[in-house]
Amino acid sequence: MSCLQAGNWRLPVRLGSVLILFLLAMTLLATACLPLGPLEPTATPMPTVTATPTATIVWFPPSATATLLQVPTYTGTPVMSPGVGTRILRDNFLDDSPWDTAVSDNASAAISMNRLSLAVQPGYYLSSMRRELPLTDFYAEITARPSLCRGDDNYGVIARGVGSSFYRFVLTCNGEIRAERISGGTRLPIYDPVPSGDVARPPQEVRIGIWAVGEEMRLFLNDRYQFSVRDPKFPIGAFGVFVRSNGDEPVSVTFSDFEVYDVDYILPTKTPWPTP
Repeated sequence: MSCLQAGNWRLPVRLGSVLILFLLAMTLLATACLPLGPLEPTATPMPTVTATPTATIVWFPPSATATLLQVPTYTGTPVMSPGVGTRILRDNFLDDSPWDTAVSDNASAAISMNRLSLAVQPGYYLSSMRRELPLTDFYAEITARPSLCRGDDNYGVIARGVGSSFYRFVLTCNGEIRAERISGGTRLPIYDPVPSGDVARPPQEVRIGIWAVGEEMRLFLNDRYQFSVRDPKFPIGAFGVFVRSNGDEPVSVTFSDFEVYDVDYILPTKTPWPTP
């Protein structure tokens, strides 16, 4: 039955329309009150972190360029035996007549097999001089070969010897060298003991050289300069060799190949101190 056709149903139709409109309005209102969708959490912005610069590790830090050490350049060693000239004597010890020789229970000096052999018992001293050729300015060399020698035992050469007065250049068996002046049997040190690596120890040998001009004398061992002394006391004399035992054992040394050269040299004049 239609509401438009039957007049008795006009009111119900209108009420239905109103109801429908009411329901539609409520639906719209309810819909408007509902959230549109699930709420999304608002993102809180993270604070911006500024990175603190980290120091860079330098494993091999640069260093200042090293200054090269200056190595000194030395000039040549000055000639310590100037003026050496012609050889005036060579003695191979074939003849024992020029040298002092003797034999006793305590000491002996003998020439044999081109050697001059000196041997002493404990506590004794012995020298042998070659007196045929007194020397003034000269360079002389002789080879020494100790076979029994130890500690403070010593041996060496004698220069400008006259009687019991002479100069003595001493080599000790513990490796020291020194010089002495002997005057009438009295000993005066003129160069204190110093060590030298050139001193021969058994069974080694050493070439001993003496350069003498005027009041100055220089000692050489194996062609190496050792020291110099000045003393005007004895200007001329003979050459010799010696040995001494200062311990409880005998000492034995042989000498060979003796040579002498002339020297033509004038020592520099000392500059006098100014007079105040």
